[in-house]
Amino acid sequence: MKGIRFFQSIQAKLIVIYVLLVLIAMQFIGVYFIRTLESYFKTDFIDSQNKQAQLLAQFVEPYLAANSAETKDDAGKSYADLNDVVNNLFAISNAEIQIIDANGFVRSTSIASHQSIVGQKNTQTEVNRALQGIKDNQRMFIDIQGNRNMIIAKPIGSGVKVLGAVYIIASMEGLYTTMNRINQFLISGTLIALALTAVLGVMLSATITNPIKAITRQATAVAEGRFESQVPVVGTDEIGQLGHAFNYMMERLQEALALNEEEKERLASILINMNDGLIAAGDDGRVMVINRRAKDILQVSEETTLGRPLLEVLGISSEAARKLERDEDPTMMLQFEHGEEEKLSVKLTFTTIYTKGKGSAGTIAVLQDVTGQEKLEESRREFVANVSHELRTPLTTIKSYLEALEDGALEDPELAGKFVSVTRNETERMIRLVTDLLQLSRLDSEQAIINKQLTSARAMLEDAADRFSFQLEEQSIEIFIQVESTAGEIAVDRDRIDQVLDNLVSNAIKYTPDGGQISLRARRVEPQLLEVTVQDNGIGIPKKDLNRIFDRFYRVDKARSRSMGGTGLGLSIAREIVKAHGGSIVLESELGEGTKVSFTLPYLQEEAAV
Repeated sequence: MKGIRFFQSIQAKLIVIYVLLVLIAMQFIGVYFIRTLESYFKTDFIDSQNKQAQLLAQFVEPYLAANSAETKDDAGKSYADLNDVVNNLFAISNAEIQIIDANGFVRSTSIASHQSIVGQKNTQTEVNRALQGIKDNQRMFIDIQGNRNMIIAKPIGSGVKVLGAVYIIASMEGLYTTMNRINQFLISGTLIALALTAVLGVMLSATITNPIKAITRQATAVAEGRFESQVPVVGTDEIGQLGHAFNYMMERLQEALALNEEEKERLASILINMNDGLIAAGDDGRVMVINRRAKDILQVSEETTLGRPLLEVLGISSEAARKLERDEDPTMMLQFEHGEEEKLSVKLTFTTIYTKGKGSAGTIAVLQDVTGQEKLEESRREFVANVSHELRTPLTTIKSYLEALEDGALEDPELAGKFVSVTRNETERMIRLVTDLLQLSRLDSEQAIINKQLTSARAMLEDAADRFSFQLEEQSIEIFIQVESTAGEIAVDRDRIDQVLDNLVSNAIKYTPDGGQISLRARRVEPQLLEVTVQDNGIGIPKKDLNRIFDRFYRVDKARSRSMGGTGLGLSIAREIVKAHGGSIVLESELGEGTKVSFTLPYLQEEAAV
């Protein structure tokens, strides 16, 4: 096992690298040297043979020229002399020289055992080319014994006429024998160099791997959370610099881990306290994180949610999710009902998390409770519809009566007067409606000016009762005023508070039958608050309407309210006026038992101290 580990270590890899580098370098050098040396030897060998052939061609030219002009007997004598010249003067070891006449017949050979070919015709291609006057004719071939030989053929003749050819067959075995010896020397030198390289590699790699082993041990300790010890630094070279860098990295890592823990705790705190619900899923689509708000919206627990598919937790189908991904706006509305609780309208937003090089890494679903916004939007739509209806009704009536007057009713004084009276009443109703809307608009935009002045609480209630004395007497309704002595005076905008009292008393009269009772009370409930109450024993308000009683244009008995000239804005205006004074207003009612409306107004600090 130790041997296997050694060969898997970086030290073994360094040794192998050094050995391979030397081996490759020696191979490249050896190949280049052998190729160059072989090319040099071949070139030198061929040049030498070519010069020898050229010299021989010049030397034997007179013999061939003489033999071509003499008789056959004289020619025989001349060829015998030529054979002596070739064998004695131009004999080449391991080579055969043949002198060939213009007809291609061999006239002389340097090999005694080949004398039988004299007088025979040489049909080699190189000979034919030389007899045609071509000078460069050479070819290397391997004979049947496996020996490498070189053929060279040169034309004989200094003029235009070719007298014959010199044909040389030279063995190249001596050249390749020399090359093989040189190869053996290179192989021996390479083996010695590899052995020395291996020894030096072991020594050199130890100086590199020992510090690396120390850094590895320390890295393992850091991974286990132990930051106490440091890597020993024994030099200023790259390994020493690596040790310094590792120690510095370890310190920075310890700081980064501490900072990461703080950021993690901070992020967890943010997720927990977010007003919107958040659910994070991994690339497999299963829930990894869910915050408290999301659990409240979905009415689920963390234990039953983590690990479940995100779409299953949200209760949406795969088709809806795919359609949501294709849309430019990845949002959709969801409705949740949990028992008897109010139905929640939730805006769901999908965001895909991308990581560099990996594509999609997960999904974040944000749940935003927009129930309040939906209610507000519904109230706005209802408000516009109510305003349109409230304006259209009197306008339609006015138009109808004007058309009747135009069609002839104007000629009947009694009927014309009645029509004009109705038209005037409807116009006044529209004026009241527009006036109330303008007043509400100013109060909403906080542009209404509140001019406060000290006013007696008793005086406000008594004046309100006096303003409705005729209606109260007409309907035989009794009114009671009760003001505690501690109520005293309070700084308010008297005109606007009178408007609040008029609205409340008017409503109490409208919904109280003949012979009923209305009470007005004022008392100090806290050192700095005055409470004013208007209570009747009329028909009361159904429980289902109590939540919307202060909404604009909302009427419990729509037919009766409209017939009596009401705009449905009285209680809304009253609430806004009380809020502008810094107070609050509440309504309590039981169907068939009556209604009680109370509002509070704050005293100024100096008033409270009186």
